[in-house]
Amino acid sequence: MSDFDPNYVFSHHSATPEKLKSYEAIHDAAKDFAQVILERVPNCADRDSVLHLLREASMLACSAISLDGRLK
Repeated sequence: MSDFDPNYVFSHHSATPEKLKSYEAIHDAAKDFAQVILERVPNCADRDSVLHLLREASMLACSAISLDGRLK
């Protein structure tokens, strides 16, 4: 039996005030780290990868908050 419920995962999950604060904290930290990367890392494929992974990490963190840390 899978721990993944598509009906739960792919449904709308309203943001509570607490979740909005968490999203904002994650986005602020990601922006700060992205700025450090842009200022300190040479413009190259590795930097592009780091920025892509940072974007992905931020999105997954917000997803975990939205789903209350569960997939069903």
